[in-house]
Amino acid sequence: MTFHSILFEGASNGASAVRPAAPDSFVDLNLDQVVAATTAGKEEYDLKPFFYASLHDADAINYRQEVMQALENVPLADSIRAFAAQMHSMRQYLAQSEELAGRQKERWFLDAVDIYCDGVTELVNNLSTTDLTSRGLLAFREYATQYAASDRFARLLKETKELKSALASIEYCVLINSPNVQVRKYEGEPDYSADVQSTFERFKQGTVTDYNFKFFDSPKMDHIEEKIFDLVTRLYPEIFSRLQSYCASHKDYPDYAIFTFDKEIQFYVAYLEHIARFKNAGLDFCYPRMDRTCKEVYSSAGFDLALAGALISERAIPVSNDFHLEDRERMIVVSGPNQGGKTTFARTFGQLHYLASLGCPVPGKEARLFLFDQIFTHFEREENAKNLRGKLQDDLLRVHQILERATPDSIIIMNEIFTSTTLQDAVVLSKKIAARIMKLDLLCVWVTFVEELASLSEQTLSMVSTVVPESPALRTYKIVRRPADGLSYAMSIAEKYRVTYKTLKERLGS
Repeated sequence: MTFHSILFEGASNGASAVRPAAPDSFVDLNLDQVVAATTAGKEEYDLKPFFYASLHDADAINYRQEVMQALENVPLADSIRAFAAQMHSMRQYLAQSEELAGRQKERWFLDAVDIYCDGVTELVNNLSTTDLTSRGLLAFREYATQYAASDRFARLLKETKELKSALASIEYCVLINSPNVQVRKYEGEPDYSADVQSTFERFKQGTVTDYNFKFFDSPKMDHIEEKIFDLVTRLYPEIFSRLQSYCASHKDYPDYAIFTFDKEIQFYVAYLEHIARFKNAGLDFCYPRMDRTCKEVYSSAGFDLALAGALISERAIPVSNDFHLEDRERMIVVSGPNQGGKTTFARTFGQLHYLASLGCPVPGKEARLFLFDQIFTHFEREENAKNLRGKLQDDLLRVHQILERATPDSIIIMNEIFTSTTLQDAVVLSKKIAARIMKLDLLCVWVTFVEELASLSEQTLSMVSTVVPESPALRTYKIVRRPADGLSYAMSIAEKYRVTYKTLKERLGS
């Protein structure tokens, strides 16, 4: 039985799919914040590269979704966390062993192996009593069960326990007659410590100052302890010779598949732990259906996960939104007043698709999403004086690079481009770019003040950020499906500068 990965099914789908650096779209979509929050506290596993590599196969995504859903079972998740804690402790012991020398180094190594053996044994026992349907976990359980029953592991376990028992049986006496110290085997001499404590107990009067000597607790022995320990090894040469041989023969004791599982399973654990706080706040998550051919995507009650993290810290929750592209619709054109949630909506669209491509549950009650090849983003950037280009030229170059690389399976998300030119030029340029995008027949979200884009063709869908009807200056942060009319935005501006009909009458009357 072989087992390759809990993240990738099959022998050839693993390491080559992991990316060392984040995709270009990460910062624009605030996915860098999501991944940083998800992996915080788990730096020892180096999980970020797993989050940088989206999957492009629906079955590969289903493989991960099955594991995610299985780990929502609390007893199973607890057993995985217990195993992870033991492996973490094992690594600490190994690290301490590397800082020591001689017999002390060997003893720390022995304890590390002992923790490993106990961890594997307990995990196999826990998995054996768990009802599993996940392909990944079923394959790992079968592998781990056979490994735990193998001669290799049985021998490692037997030798480890026997050697620990032998070391625990060592008893010796230290006779101090300054400046001489003698070490010899324990010969059954009585222990008078209990008698001494009992004798002096009668003289105890209330709380007194503690004059007990506090020993310095350090893994590394001082020179006196080293001398005593050296004498003890001479008293029991056979046991310590066995310890030396044990360390030499088992230096490569960890099984690679077990080691890989311990690291990779934290991808699931970290994400589920991260979204637990949002679930506890009443927010919904779902496992989306992924489709490689159908572009009629939708999401119900989706929200920006990065924004939600900031809001929940302030005891608030984000406003959720829906979207649904039907029939020939491919491009969502988002317009409306500033600060109305348009950019957040665009980020949400990108986040949902990207997180879904990792096999993760996504924010929302229900979703069907497209299995993309790449996500391209174009968000406004500050001008860089070093590149000697104006903002308009920079916008055009960036858009050109995106369109050169994009395919019909790509997703493009653009946010407020061409703000540095005139409205007439912005309309002309935007229409030309929209035509290129529609020709590619790819999915796109375009936040823009150019409302003419919303009604270009049957491929465009207009969505508008809304305001409170009674008070247009107040945003609802709801993005709804309706034709762009600019009225709410105009009313908001009029309210801001007190040029509505009502305020003008009041000002003229005064």
